[in-house]
Amino acid sequence: MTVHAFHRWMVRGMAAAGMADLSPLDVLVLHNVNHRAKPKRLADICLVLNIEDTHLVNYALKKLERLKLLRSGRKGKEKTVTVTPAGEEACRRYAHIREQLLVKSVLATGLDPVRLSEIAAAMRSLSGQYDQAARAAASL
Repeated sequence: MTVHAFHRWMVRGMAAAGMADLSPLDVLVLHNVNHRAKPKRLADICLVLNIEDTHLVNYALKKLERLKLLRSGRKGKEKTVTVTPAGEEACRRYAHIREQLLVKSVLATGLDPVRLSEIAAAMRSLSGQYDQAARAAASL
């Protein structure tokens, strides 16, 4: 349920920021490429987002390029992608909407920020357990 709610938030948050018709993966890829404003390779994006199916990320990259949110380049023989000014602006609008609608409401619950950090750490740990179980299941 948490994953579906997060996906729904990402899609609707980006739509509110003016970028309708993006999938949750498109949003994740856009924000990953925007992070630290430096060129990224397909392999780097897949590694950070923990995605094995590179063709799914490649499809998202092409879609985001068609929308003029990303542009491709080269670093030696490798293809790279960088965020465009339009992509940066979309991420900025999303961040503003996130702050207004999500962060403020989470803070209003009165949850201790330290406790929220502990919950986030537990979720990261659980994701590692799911990854390990998936690898084990693949070898059965």
